[in-house]
Amino acid sequence: MKCVILCAGKSTRTYPITLGRSKPFLSIAGKTLLEHNLDSMEGIIDEALIVTGPGNEAIRNMLGNSHGNIRISYAEQKEAKGTAHALLQAEEFVRNEEKFLVFYGDNFYPREAIRECVSYGISVLGQKVPNPEDYGIFLTEGGFLKGIEEKPRNPRSDLANAGLYVFNDRVFEISRKLRPSERGEYEITDVLKEMIKKIRVRCFYTKDWFSLVYPWHILELNKKLLAGIKGETGGEIEKNVTIKGEVHIGKLSIVKSGTYIEGPAFIGKKCVIGPNAYIRPNTSIGNNVRFRGEAVNSVIMDGATAKHFCYIGHSVIGENVNIAAGTVTADFRHDGKNHVTMVKGKKIDTGLRKLGAFIGDNVRTGINTTIYPGRKIWPGLSTLPGEVVDKDKMG
Repeated sequence: MKCVILCAGKSTRTYPITLGRSKPFLSIAGKTLLEHNLDSMEGIIDEALIVTGPGNEAIRNMLGNSHGNIRISYAEQKEAKGTAHALLQAEEFVRNEEKFLVFYGDNFYPREAIRECVSYGISVLGQKVPNPEDYGIFLTEGGFLKGIEEKPRNPRSDLANAGLYVFNDRVFEISRKLRPSERGEYEITDVLKEMIKKIRVRCFYTKDWFSLVYPWHILELNKKLLAGIKGETGGEIEKNVTIKGEVHIGKLSIVKSGTYIEGPAFIGKKCVIGPNAYIRPNTSIGNNVRFRGEAVNSVIMDGATAKHFCYIGHSVIGENVNIAAGTVTADFRHDGKNHVTMVKGKKIDTGLRKLGAFIGDNVRTGINTTIYPGRKIWPGLSTLPGEVVDKDKMG
């Protein structure tokens, strides 16, 4: 069984965290999102083709030519012409295959749902959602796909398109004949509309699909992944350290005296935690991180440094960020209402009562920096000592 993973999107709605990487290559709970999905496919597929945008050498160097027992190869979509156009780049890879799997690399898929679709054959995966107007929606009859609506104002169904498909090579003939959508792109959903005119496409359901759309979804996915973590200690733990719950501590890491860690939590390799750090539940810390403050429900990526007291709450901290002494990410509104934040020039209600900051790679904060809830700092920027960040800082 072969698989095509579409990873060529620009991931603009998750800026600034994805300015240096696309969503499939975000590291969460010790692995990239793509690697988590590849783990789910062990024993189901033998070979995967990753379709990326221009310049995929960094991705090749990171993943290599295999993941476990899955062989990996690459294709490049040189122009961003849509998902069906991206799929066309895989035609040679799956030529003469009876069936093959296709999915979007910026989503998380449960293993059982993948297995169910693959075992059946030509099929799609859907999930019921409370806000169908924000998704592509499947219309079904007797378990088979009968129609698709894109973000309908008056939805006739609450079954969202999860972006996982099992196709055969007829999909390429249809893709080549497509006309551009209203967005000027060639869409897989339009391919499906043509397919169901001629063949029966089964629709399977899941409850565990996760679509990563906005920056705070990184935190929600992190919590979901940590829920299944098993405690493991590969480093050194000094005296007077308290660890409760399931906590992974990577090789060559040191947890210094006075530190208190509540799981589920993940700490990567070659980290120095403490002394007197406080790591609260649902926190993921990458590799080569030095952290001495308090963190809760946050993702702190590789190479970040916080050697003095600070508070990182409900936040995403990019790679090689330097958090200065006294930096605080405020995460709760005084009126207790949901946090609203700007995404691509529009105010978005996050639906969350607790939300911290989103800090891009290589940012340096000045001492006693205070960051308002939901604010973002673009990669490479700095804050002044005592600065109050009440608006997004964009490069």
